[in-house]
Amino acid sequence: MSDSAETRAVLQRYLDALVAGDIDTIRDSFAEDATWTIKADLPIAGPWRGRDQIVDEFLLTVMSERFEAGSHVFDFAPMVGDGDTIALEWHVSARTPTGEPYENDYCGIFVICDGRIAAVREYFDGRYVAGVLFPELS
Repeated sequence: MSDSAETRAVLQRYLDALVAGDIDTIRDSFAEDATWTIKADLPIAGPWRGRDQIVDEFLLTVMSERFEAGSHVFDFAPMVGDGDTIALEWHVSARTPTGEPYENDYCGIFVICDGRIAAVREYFDGRYVAGVLFPELS
C-alpha cells in the first residue's frame, strides 16, 4: 500500500468509527500527542492537545452537550491528499438538545503519522455555529 493509501485507510477507520459511535476506535485513531485546532472564534476553538483531551473534552463533550444524542448524520466527500496529509469536506445534519435543526459544512486538514491522526485543522461557518450551538454568546 502506498503512503497515500495508508493515510486514507487511517482516516477512513476514524470516520467509520465516528459514524458508528465507536469511542474506543475513535480514541485509538489519534496519536497520544495529537492536536486538533478549530479555526473560529468559539469556546471550542482549542487547540485541543493530546488524544484524551481531543476525545474526552472536545469530541464527546461537544457532541453530548450541544447535540441531541444520536441525531448526527455525516456525509463525507472524497478525500483529497498526498503523502501524510488529507483534506476532507463533510456535511453534518443533527439536532440541538432543544430539537433545533443543525446543518453545516466542514473542511478539515488531517495529518497522519505512524498510523494515527497527528493533527487536525478544522474550518466551518463559525457564525452559524455560534448562533445555533452557542446562543449564550449572542
